[in-house]
Amino acid sequence: MGKKEPKQTDKTILSIILILSVFGLIMISSASVLYSKTRFGDPNYFLTHQLLYGFLPGLLALYVFSRIDYHVWKKIAVPFFFATIIALILVFIPGVGKNIYGASRWINLGPISFQPSEMAKISIILYLAAWLVGRGKERIRDVYEGMIPFLGILAIMGFLIIKQPDTGTLGVIILISIIMFFISGANMSHIWGIFLGTIVALAGLIAVAPYRLNRMLVFLNPEHDPQGVGYQITQALLAIGSGGIFGVGLGHSRQKFNYLPEPVGDSIFAIVSEELGLLGASFVVILFIAFAFRGLKIAKNAPDDFGKIVAVGIVSWVIAQAFVNISAIIAIIPLTGIPLPFISYGGTSFVFLMVAMGILLNISKQSKI
Repeated sequence: MGKKEPKQTDKTILSIILILSVFGLIMISSASVLYSKTRFGDPNYFLTHQLLYGFLPGLLALYVFSRIDYHVWKKIAVPFFFATIIALILVFIPGVGKNIYGASRWINLGPISFQPSEMAKISIILYLAAWLVGRGKERIRDVYEGMIPFLGILAIMGFLIIKQPDTGTLGVIILISIIMFFISGANMSHIWGIFLGTIVALAGLIAVAPYRLNRMLVFLNPEHDPQGVGYQITQALLAIGSGGIFGVGLGHSRQKFNYLPEPVGDSIFAIVSEELGLLGASFVVILFIAFAFRGLKIAKNAPDDFGKIVAVGIVSWVIAQAFVNISAIIAIIPLTGIPLPFISYGGTSFVFLMVAMGILLNISKQSKI
């Protein structure tokens, strides 16, 4: 028998990834003109930085990681996880970590600056996948060998992320982890117990932090303090409502003119809705849904359990974060401050996301059919 020919990259999911990424550049360009000029004196500051420190290195990462056999990550998942824990600790070290707006989320190492919490998303996916496969389904279903160690892993990373503080990222990581735990064959009673315990823990975090409590009050009553803590969601809803079905036109948003906070960050979906209307917003949602279906097909056809769990974790990351971001902007859930995958400004988040996309594409190359 001849040597088995390698399969081709899944062109459908690659196309979705590239369309969302280019669309993100277009929207950052449109949403950031005045914001860039006001903050940095350069109307193209955010676009240039996203292109140079996000988009281009992200495409390189996508290409490189798509060519690396994904089984490699099973071997280095443990050291990568501990490197992530160290990075999450470094954000609190004076001179290394950088505090912005009262949050310690950045590391500055000479010319290198990044958010370890973004690194944590791919790290927890690879580590949990390796750990779950190593345990086996029987041990995973056991309280002492499955659920308790699983909670211990989450507690270590969760404690460091909530200390930053970054409740939104913590929520996404917990959701990704529970989904991975579930598909690995965990006991459903354990899943429900973890889920309910997470809700109680998040409720406690909201209760003890005034800014989180204020966000909850705004969610329950959008008209609560519209010029204060409710300002962002009020302006976001105005932007969405102004867009109507067809939008006001690309580049013609009014809310981006110093009304809507963070128009290139977690609020960018409001600008999409204002400029491109319901049709444009629906286009984005449909692309994420298509990504989910295609990604889960890759997981289903993965050649082994490690590939399957990693693929599900990566798809869960993208969809959970997109769902949380969009839901927060349209006031279905409280504001969280996490970016919209592929579209929001942020070099670190984009590059690590494209690393994950490269791994997902490599799994697709090795699919069973």
